[in-house]
Amino acid sequence: MIVKTIILARCGSKGIPDKNIIHIHNKPLVSYTISAALKSNANDVYVSTNCDKIANVSKQYGAKIIQRPDSISGDTSKSEESLLHFAQSIYFDILVFIQPTSPLIIPEDINKGLEMILVDKYDSVFSANKEHWIPRWNMDGSPDHWDIFNRPMRQQMPEKYTENGALYITTRKQLENSKLRYGGKIGILEMPFSRSLQIDSYEDLEIIKKILQ
Repeated sequence: MIVKTIILARCGSKGIPDKNIIHIHNKPLVSYTISAALKSNANDVYVSTNCDKIANVSKQYGAKIIQRPDSISGDTSKSEESLLHFAQSIYFDILVFIQPTSPLIIPEDINKGLEMILVDKYDSVFSANKEHWIPRWNMDGSPDHWDIFNRPMRQQMPEKYTENGALYITTRKQLENSKLRYGGKIGILEMPFSRSLQIDSYEDLEIIKKILQ
């Protein structure tokens, strides 16, 4: 089985300029996911990017580069477009898709997901953390799917999985058939909340800097 890893890291981050290569403890953000993937059971690690700066940094940390067309690198472009572009260019049996904004991922997470594909015969896997029920509110101030006059106790409500966006694994067949990152028989790779944080804001960045100390 040929296993390839792809990390999507385009130019043009609005919230944090140059987010994918911003430094955390003297290392660029994308290097954390490259390192985890290189230490996993995947065969090769590619960074898909439309940015020469990101490409040069990624190569320094051991990744191969696939040039992503600008037509699928915009703010509204879907990740699946880049995954399918990769599939047209590079052969693989299984594709590991990691987001560079999830630097807390470890090689064991990737290997566990691959085992679910290879041994448990899932067609695709995504990472998630388990979440206890908490009262959520809509932006208009109304309760979101619960009754303010009959507030349930946390213990009465079922736990749910929250997709953490860190890791997706799919077979080539599944990706090409569904054109989606997951489909067919879907497995859930449970990760602890402590490794499920993503960097989408400067506040997230400061929290993760403290975790990675």
